[in-house]
Amino acid sequence: MSGHEQAQAPQEFAGRRWLFPSAVVHELDPDAGALGRPPRRTARDWVVDFSCFLLAVALGLAAADTLRHDPHTPHALAVVDQLLGVLACAAVWLRRRWPFGLAVAMIPVGFLSNTSGGAALVTLFTLAVHRPFRYVAWVGGIGLALMPGFYWLRPDPDLPYAAVVTLTTLMTVSVISWGLFVRSKRQLMLSLRDRARRAETEARLRAEQAQRLAREAIAREMHDVLAHRLTLLSVHAGALEFRPDAPREEIARAAGVIRESAHEALQDLREIIGVLRTGDSDDTGRPQPTLAALDALVAESREAGMKVSLDNRVTDPAGVPASVGRTAYRIAQEALTNARKHAPGAEVTVTVTGAPGDGLAVSVHNPAPASVPRPVPGSGQGLIGLTERATLAGGRLEHGPTADGGFEVRGRLPWGAA
Repeated sequence: MSGHEQAQAPQEFAGRRWLFPSAVVHELDPDAGALGRPPRRTARDWVVDFSCFLLAVALGLAAADTLRHDPHTPHALAVVDQLLGVLACAAVWLRRRWPFGLAVAMIPVGFLSNTSGGAALVTLFTLAVHRPFRYVAWVGGIGLALMPGFYWLRPDPDLPYAAVVTLTTLMTVSVISWGLFVRSKRQLMLSLRDRARRAETEARLRAEQAQRLAREAIAREMHDVLAHRLTLLSVHAGALEFRPDAPREEIARAAGVIRESAHEALQDLREIIGVLRTGDSDDTGRPQPTLAALDALVAESREAGMKVSLDNRVTDPAGVPASVGRTAYRIAQEALTNARKHAPGAEVTVTVTGAPGDGLAVSVHNPAPASVPRPVPGSGQGLIGLTERATLAGGRLEHGPTADGGFEVRGRLPWGAA
């Protein structure tokens, strides 16, 4: 199983199982009922079941002692009463597997047997714990309705009729209330556990989404940074390949550009890998380029042999937000890279306008190339990345051919009023 699958797999129940009821462990541990078998009793279940059995036996013995001194009960009925009471006490051990069926069966048994009253209370409590309230309401309501008739036909020899009916009713209602309280407490525990699991799942999904977004941002940054440098390498290496007889000065200048571009590309790559290793944000290390670095970008392109004119009409360059200026710089950088690849020798015009409250506009235009350039592998990915970058910054990016056969990239970015 992979690490991702292990993270998504449900965690096993880490608590002390013997302290919890088997029904709770079954709900908290997804593997407990994987084979479709009923949950096994825990140590706590055995203690509770044995205590309930002893309680049912004690109440049955007390009722049998009263029955033995009751002259109004025939001997045959007393024997049947006690026999049903023994069977009812033995059935207490089955209360966890069939709570509703056992509680229903105890209705006629309880009407015929006074010694099964303790077992009937235990099964009623179990029904209130393990089943919804509507089951308890039906079974408990029928039992309470039959109770006055039972004590009318078989009066208690020690207590008056009204007293015994009232006492038994209060005991039945108390047992039902106690069972409902235990059920609500268990449901609260399960709901808190389920809420904790959902919170862990949501936190894991948010962490995975954050990792994915971080990887996309790093990949976009690597493309924006390295494509410009590697394009210079490709252009000048191609010039040396196709013009081996070029003057020594041009060869030296091209070799210098190749060396400088390779050095800058390695430096940028080291910085990005350093971010991956240390987990720092991309705001650390060397300052990220902003709109103020646009002049240096144009100068670098001119040194590489491009014909570039810059028309910067921004009213307050220092007031441009860093994120907006960085996005504008990347748009101009990628557009110049594309112009160098697809329109070599053409004069490129970079225009930047904007003011606080009006937004920032970046336009890079190049006319049709004098000759058909060689195809460059991997073309088109940069514009897709630029469109995503502009959208994340709250702006938009448009690009396409112009009427003169050239190509133009237009970006519009938000720049709020100061």
